[in-house]
Amino acid sequence: MKYSEDVAKKLNDLLEKNYDAEKGYKFAAEKVKNPQLQSFFSERAKERYDFGHELKSEIRNFGEAPEKGSSLAGDAHRTWMNLKTSLSSDNEEAFLEETVRGEKSAIEEYNDVLKDTNLPASTVSILKKQRDSMTASLNKVKSMEDKH
Repeated sequence: MKYSEDVAKKLNDLLEKNYDAEKGYKFAAEKVKNPQLQSFFSERAKERYDFGHELKSEIRNFGEAPEKGSSLAGDAHRTWMNLKTSLSSDNEEAFLEETVRGEKSAIEEYNDVLKDTNLPASTVSILKKQRDSMTASLNKVKSMEDKH
């Protein structure tokens, strides 16, 4: 596999995860009653949408094709979130817990890709900016979870 194909595959994996996160955040925004959480989840969905466009552009810079749509695993996770929150007496707490878990996982995936020391500066810049934004989001979710 050519290096450009390898990097594009890694970026496509992150792109797919961002599609999944965007859908998950939209789902959460529709399900919670708290206006502050609705706003937070809507903002995260928009942010992940924007991340997706940045990643698609970077993938094209490698001469490769971006993936379309979300993953089967992401669809299954949203189904599980729906079931879990419908059974939970405090669905906001359940959404916050899932958000913490998801953001931690995403940050780890970004860190794994960033271990590639041959990545172009443009790719490193995009991935670090997105990862740092997710870290800030994770910290905000943790503080909201503490208040719950």
